[in-house]
Amino acid sequence: MAEPVECVDDLYPTRVEAASVPFARHHPVVWDGASPGPLSTDEVAAYDGDGFLAFGALIDPVEARECHEEIQRMAADSVLRSSGRVVVEPDSDEIRSVFEVHRLSDVFRRVVQSGRLADRARQVLGSDVYIHQSRVNYKAAFDGSKFGWHSDFETWHSEDGMPAPRALSFSVALTDNLPYNGPLMIIPGSQRTFVPSVGRTPPGYHKLSLLGKNLPAGPADRTAVTALALRHGIRQFTGPAGSAVMFDCNCLHASGGNVSPFPRTNLFVVYNSVDNPLTTPYAASEARPRYLADRDFTPVPRSADRPRR
Repeated sequence: MAEPVECVDDLYPTRVEAASVPFARHHPVVWDGASPGPLSTDEVAAYDGDGFLAFGALIDPVEARECHEEIQRMAADSVLRSSGRVVVEPDSDEIRSVFEVHRLSDVFRRVVQSGRLADRARQVLGSDVYIHQSRVNYKAAFDGSKFGWHSDFETWHSEDGMPAPRALSFSVALTDNLPYNGPLMIIPGSQRTFVPSVGRTPPGYHKLSLLGKNLPAGPADRTAVTALALRHGIRQFTGPAGSAVMFDCNCLHASGGNVSPFPRTNLFVVYNSVDNPLTTPYAASEARPRYLADRDFTPVPRSADRPRR
């Protein structure tokens, strides 16, 4: 396990006390140094411009079903529920998120180490990658709550000590993502603008922020979200189980609540460059638990090094 080092100069100041003043990102979206990968030149250019790519079928239906069965097993595990890795809805006992799933399940480990995901991440980030975070977000039928507008990098920079936006996420549908069951929304082009959050980070803030209600810090400034949405629009992502979206860590994104009778379950995997290891947090008194921000920077094995199933 690598230990955090002292943070270097802060190029992305946030959790400010004054008004939020958005500014242009200091780093590229697509990084130099990558070996050839599965993405075409046009796909890389589209990712660079929009901040995301959608895939109609990234994992097969059998894998999606196996993952869904695994998350049901985890949700029923009382020991796991008491570990902090399981987050329930703020107003019910329904599951909202389960973290570190790649360390809790061989089924999830095989998916997150798959070249179908990791090779694309390496190609865009220009280096080997490690898994910063894995989680399953579950939106229960009728009562699944929203995830408000935010940039993941703002949180990972503030509370985890991620120096630069050299990370990306995959959102993989484990159930059908429909227009009415709270699908992911992204503002295209927002990856190029950093939106500071207003408000200091309270101690132990992750216990509150993961619930998504009445947050004193972290949510994106509404004026900035409105301006970027008016300029670029909003893209909603729907698709069958097995479909996926790869998106830059600084994209502004959100998802609405689910009042439909159809639950929505998605696997999220975050790949960070091994050349972008975590330091001490930039705007928090202590780092979040490792199940939220892994500090083992061991690269995901390359396909040729991975044992067969």
